[in-house]
Amino acid sequence: MRVEYVTSNIAIAEGAMASGLRFFAGYPITPTSDILEYLAEELPKRGGVVIQLEDEIASINAVIGASWAGAKAMTATSGPGYSLMVEALSFAIITETPLVVVYVMRAGPSTGVPTRSCQYDVFQVRYGSHGNYELPVLVPWSAQEAFDLTVKAFNVSEMLRVPTVILSDAMLAHTWEKVIIRNPSELEIVNRRKPEVPPQEYMPFKPGEDLVPPMACFGDGYKVMVESLTHDERGYYSPTTEVQERMIRRLVEKVRRNSHLIVDYETYFTSSAEYMFFAYGSTARSVYALVRELRREGIRAGLYRPKTLWPFDEGGLKKVASKAKRVFVVENNVGLMYKEVARVLRDKEVISVGIIDLDVPSPDRIKEVISEWL
Repeated sequence: MRVEYVTSNIAIAEGAMASGLRFFAGYPITPTSDILEYLAEELPKRGGVVIQLEDEIASINAVIGASWAGAKAMTATSGPGYSLMVEALSFAIITETPLVVVYVMRAGPSTGVPTRSCQYDVFQVRYGSHGNYELPVLVPWSAQEAFDLTVKAFNVSEMLRVPTVILSDAMLAHTWEKVIIRNPSELEIVNRRKPEVPPQEYMPFKPGEDLVPPMACFGDGYKVMVESLTHDERGYYSPTTEVQERMIRRLVEKVRRNSHLIVDYETYFTSSAEYMFFAYGSTARSVYALVRELRREGIRAGLYRPKTLWPFDEGGLKKVASKAKRVFVVENNVGLMYKEVARVLRDKEVISVGIIDLDVPSPDRIKEVISEWL
């Protein structure tokens, strides 16, 4: 263990290496490029490979290939790059390829303001690819959490054989903070489960009790199928309703059934809160400061901060908000996760506080917007 003063981008790179990252492919894009640059210097020292490719499409396809060669693999991008990656991401979902995508949000649409912040892409990261699927998305609010959730992202990806996303933003990416960087021996590291049957009995997509198939990689001595078409447990193309339904339901259910291994949140002063705030990522830092200020003024405020945006933790949110009479959903967008919160808390007054700010909405600005409801 060591303590360093680093940005969230560097904390993510360190968390990935601590998790066993062996292959990184990427293309430079603000505000994510220093992940590529840092890993290019550090990962080869630990026996890994870093490659800069011609674009984001090539990058994520290389990462998929590396994962099937047995390596823990990752890429990093921002909005325009993620838009290019989503077709390959769908391929990774149907082939159940474990990998990690770091997505650092910046202002858009299109190329927007590359150097500034936002929270516009919380639905793109969940629904951007075609098809029916579940995709774990973890959202840190500090450099320390960026390190910790990167470790978790690799564990979830390996455990469930599913692409997993770390969703950061431009403000967090380049904010310097003190981070405890733990060594691999100090962490709980999960590796993908390998087949325990003889090669002649192995079926690449036959699941275990947890709905996750053991994964044989190229070179392991097993027949490996990486089929992008609808396939049966053998990996053979089978365009029938029965196979399609069985495959899709399992791809979705393996994440939902194991959501207790994914979802997490933090609460602050919620046990006695009359007014509860819902906020995530960098915006939650401002909301936390506002909640403390309101409590000093005698207003019973509290904060629910999800560390996992997807799967959406309906049970946890209902439990924490049970005593609140009013819920404010504060976001640096026009009000996106508000729709999910309002859907779950239908018996509450849920108010969208969507503030557009190229940095982070300040506590004073948030307070000004909500003052009429306090």
